[in-house]
Amino acid sequence: MSQLGIGMTSQRTRERLIQRLMEQGITRLEVLEAIRSMPRHLFVDEALAHRSYEDTALPIGYGQTLSQPYMVAKMSELALAAGRPKRVLELGSGSGYQTAILASLVDEICAIERIKPLLDRARKQLRALKIRNVRWRHGDGLEGWASEAPFDLILGAAAPERLPQTLLDQLAPGGRLILPVGGRRQKLIMVTACEEGFTEEMVEEVNFVPMISGTSR
Repeated sequence: MSQLGIGMTSQRTRERLIQRLMEQGITRLEVLEAIRSMPRHLFVDEALAHRSYEDTALPIGYGQTLSQPYMVAKMSELALAAGRPKRVLELGSGSGYQTAILASLVDEICAIERIKPLLDRARKQLRALKIRNVRWRHGDGLEGWASEAPFDLILGAAAPERLPQTLLDQLAPGGRLILPVGGRRQKLIMVTACEEGFTEEMVEEVNFVPMISGTSR
């Protein structure tokens, strides 16, 4: 699909989305501007493009979803709560939309996706958008990316049953892990690495796809 077309005719629709995010408590201007300027319709199939700027999750194939814009915005705000992160690990990059939003807010992203066709599609899309501060890995998000650790921020868009110690071990001092956790009932958790260990804060109840171990081609 053309990067123009729908994108050019949807400015009013995009502004309605931004207004809705503000009504739901999103206040950071850099987050709102990142979402306003990012053409979300490029991250879904053409048949769903007309729904791109609704505040809802959308299917992207392989049993995965493009996260609801509110949740992308909320997690992006949390990511900036302690200042601009330099080195970020993103787990489950999926379509690459959250990756693209984060790319303008942080210095460098190491993105992991377990489903190879999604990884290839996301890499191609971000390259087309001239986003160059992302490195990609086809791998298991539950294992993280130890050779690139430590990270100032680890952020995931899929929910493990419990907090993985492997990910906590890859946080830099003062680093944060933002992750949905749980089975049928999930909570968005923010963990901060501090001198005495880790502090954990429950943000809100959420509903994400489960984080599955292993990889798929």
